[in-house]
Amino acid sequence: MTLAEKILAAHAGKESVRVGEFVNVKVDMVMASDLTAHIAADQFERMGAKRPFDPRKVVFVMDHFFPNKDVAAAEQIKRLREFSKKHGLLFVEAIDGGIEHVYLPEKGLVLPGDVVVGADSHTCTYGALGAFATGMGSTDIAVAMVTGEIWMKVPPTIKFNYKGKLPAWVTGKDLILYTIGRITVDGALYAAMEFTGEAIEELSMDSRFTMANMAIEAGAKTGIVAVDDKTRAYVKGRTTRPYKVYTTNSEADYASIVDYDVSKLEPQVAVPHSPDNVRSISEVSDIEVDQVVIGSCTNGRLEDFEYAARILRGKRVHPGIRCIVIPGSQEVYLAALRAGLIEVFVRAGAVVGPPTCGPCVGGHMGILAAGERCASTTNRNFIGRMGSPRSEIYLVNPAVAAASAITGRLTDPKEVVDR
Repeated sequence: MTLAEKILAAHAGKESVRVGEFVNVKVDMVMASDLTAHIAADQFERMGAKRPFDPRKVVFVMDHFFPNKDVAAAEQIKRLREFSKKHGLLFVEAIDGGIEHVYLPEKGLVLPGDVVVGADSHTCTYGALGAFATGMGSTDIAVAMVTGEIWMKVPPTIKFNYKGKLPAWVTGKDLILYTIGRITVDGALYAAMEFTGEAIEELSMDSRFTMANMAIEAGAKTGIVAVDDKTRAYVKGRTTRPYKVYTTNSEADYASIVDYDVSKLEPQVAVPHSPDNVRSISEVSDIEVDQVVIGSCTNGRLEDFEYAARILRGKRVHPGIRCIVIPGSQEVYLAALRAGLIEVFVRAGAVVGPPTCGPCVGGHMGILAAGERCASTTNRNFIGRMGSPRSEIYLVNPAVAAASAITGRLTDPKEVVDR
């Protein structure tokens, strides 16, 4: 079996599973946000449930409209706070909080070998830890909250093998954008994308989270990376809960195996209006932008800010640009503060905000007007995603975003790093 199949078989209490088989699997963590948890809470109550299967395994994270952007958001979050208190759920809002897909791994709430379901499509992020993690509708999440189980169709696995050493300023964001550009937004439809190869082995955990995060943009059920020493080092000290490491058999039956040589890859840009409309930075460097966003569940981790700070240190944001920097969690914020990165951003002329999904979902703290263009480290560039349906979003890595903030146009970091 593949890595994904082994995890599902273990959680279904079966010796083996086959692609296309429907199985009931036990879940290790159930997650929902302020955008989705109210639907799950409503369904929980309509089912007549008195308590969740295990309150320690259900977490509500307030991040999409946090800090409360309006009265409606405030009322919704208040309702979820009360629901969580009533049922003893883990409720994450402000103190030591953050964006759900950054917060859960850094707090050790998801671990290698887990099955995790969340009422958010980017729940697949946790696959970077060697877990099977996937997004589901809020009604399914309510069922998981009550029973501790969920039904699932076993997906096929596509193996992506990345060969070669990554060039300077090329990150996990570029690998996943390049991949989506090659296979399209439905190229891995309901499949598990297993990321392997020497380039993956060299990636940091932060970059692996980025790759797993955007597996859904290829239509995948999940993205997954095998556990190695980097994974174990990341998990160490974050939890005392035991976990199990699963590995793919050498004779595993993949739906397909795709090889990429990435040794000459340039930073990648997904141009409007789809994550698979991908170009190399050299093809689009004449496009001017009005706003830059560095952050989100895709690229809001410490490494992302280190890349951005290397570009922005000692320089100034272009006078015609809004540059918005959003740490993925309070922990990331503190780490960036201690490292002097926040001062770099502020002195450069960027605005640093609290952990929030705000601009990524067109909620608040960075909405685009008609005709405006944004270079963003987020994960989607669909029409109207960040504001006006007549705005444009260009998906980039943090170094490209920072370089673009300096010049006012999409820019290869190599153009500004030596200035």
